[in-house]
Amino acid sequence: MKSVAIRRFLSAGAAVLALTLAGCAAVQTTNSGAVGIQRQQYMSSLVSEQQLQQEAASQYSTLISQARAQGALDVNAAQTRRVQAIAQRLIAQVGVFRPDAAQWNWQVHVLKSNEVNAWCMPGGKIAVYTGLIDKLNASDAELAAVIGHEIAHALREHAREQVSQQMAANIGLSVLAAVTGSQASADLGGALTNVMFTLPNSRTHEIEADRMGVELAARAGYDPYAAVTLWQKMSVVSGGAGQPEFLSTHPSADTRIADLQNIAAQMMPLYQQSRR
Repeated sequence: MKSVAIRRFLSAGAAVLALTLAGCAAVQTTNSGAVGIQRQQYMSSLVSEQQLQQEAASQYSTLISQARAQGALDVNAAQTRRVQAIAQRLIAQVGVFRPDAAQWNWQVHVLKSNEVNAWCMPGGKIAVYTGLIDKLNASDAELAAVIGHEIAHALREHAREQVSQQMAANIGLSVLAAVTGSQASADLGGALTNVMFTLPNSRTHEIEADRMGVELAARAGYDPYAAVTLWQKMSVVSGGAGQPEFLSTHPSADTRIADLQNIAAQMMPLYQQSRR
C-alpha cells in the first residue's frame, strides 16, 4: 500500500512540474532603461496582462466608490491636484521602459487614511494615502520617488508575476487534489487582492521598482536623491509605535538607502538634462 501511495505521489509531483513549466513563458515586460533592468521574467498563460488589468480596473473602481461613500476620496483639492500633477509628470516618462504604457487608462486618487501607504495596480490605477503625505511631510520630489516606485511595479508587471506563481501553485494543488481527494481552486480576483494588499513583494521586485522609480523621477525633473531622504524619513517613522503599512512589504532601510544613493548618483545626468 505504501509503495502505491509513493508512486502516486511521485506521479503527481511530475505532473505538477510539467504543468508548471508548460504554463509559464518568458516575457519581456520592459526595456532595460538607463538603470539596466534585464532580469528574465516568466508569466503563466493562465493569467494574461489584459485579464489582470481588467480585474484591477474593477477592484479599483470598487475601492474608489467605497472611499467616495465614506467621504475619504480626494478630500483636499489642493493636495489632490499636487499628487496628480506629480504623477502625470512621471507617467509622461513611462515610454522609456514600455511605450504601450503611455496608452494605459491611468487614474490617480488620494485616499484619506492615516496609513503611510501608496500603490499602483496593473494598468496604471494609483492611490496615495494622506498619511504618507502628512506624516512624512513629503516634498514633491519625495512623493515622486514613492509614486515612481509604485508605477515601476505596474510597468514591470510584478503583480502578474506573483499571480503567475500562485496560479502555478494552484495547478499543483489541483493535481494533488486528484490524488488525495482534497479540493483546490484558483481565483484571479482573490490572487490579485493578495498580491496587492497582503503578500510582500520579493526583494528582487523591490530593487527593480526602486531603481526604475528613481529613473522615472529623474527624467521627470525630480531630484533623484529625494528617494534617499524619503527612505530616511520612512526609517524614522518605522522606529515609532507600529510599522507603517507601506514598509511592511519592503526590505530593510539601510540596504535600500545605500542602493538608492548609488542609483541617484547614476541618474543625476538625466535629472540635470531634464532641468535644462
